[in-house]
Amino acid sequence: MRIIAGTYGGRAIRTVEGPGYRPATAKVRQAVFSMLEARGVDWPGVRVLDLFAGSGSLGIEALSRGAELAWFVEKNPRAADCLRGTLRDLGLPEARCRVFQADLLKLLSRPAKEAFDVVFIDPPYGLGLLPSALLKAVRGGWIAPEAFVLAEVEARADVAGDIPAQLIPQADRLYGQTRILLWQNKIQDSPSTPAPSTP
Repeated sequence: MRIIAGTYGGRAIRTVEGPGYRPATAKVRQAVFSMLEARGVDWPGVRVLDLFAGSGSLGIEALSRGAELAWFVEKNPRAADCLRGTLRDLGLPEARCRVFQADLLKLLSRPAKEAFDVVFIDPPYGLGLLPSALLKAVRGGWIAPEAFVLAEVEARADVAGDIPAQLIPQADRLYGQTRILLWQNKIQDSPSTPAPSTP
């Protein structure tokens, strides 16, 4: 698998084989980035969070296109080591990327020290982890106001009614057996106090 565009375009991404690992195809990655860029995402300065990262292909693609930094969360030690290997291969400085080998739901339960502008989430199919992960990310302050959240799930996944209300749907696309869902974090302002009327 290779990076599509940007500084590292054409360079290889290491992958791990095994149950539950399905790196995003070039077609899906191209669709994902076209979707985000069409909605105004300009990568320089953008902070990216790649959850259930696996090979890290989406976060790495964002870094190649100029994202300021990307944090990757992957529980499996073999996959996390593989991801670190790709980042070393590319010569990416530690200031721009960090890999957390951790249980994602436990990590998201902690209050975030900083929020992210684009969040990629690719949970294992069939386990129903997407709603709980999104809820914890919202409650913990991991998702910045106006940030985009993009999920890759199985084509028949039913997530209606389970997504935090402040995540406003932007797109829902099918690519074979893969479904891409996109939301934007629209935090509701608290009602303002009416100004006193002038006598």
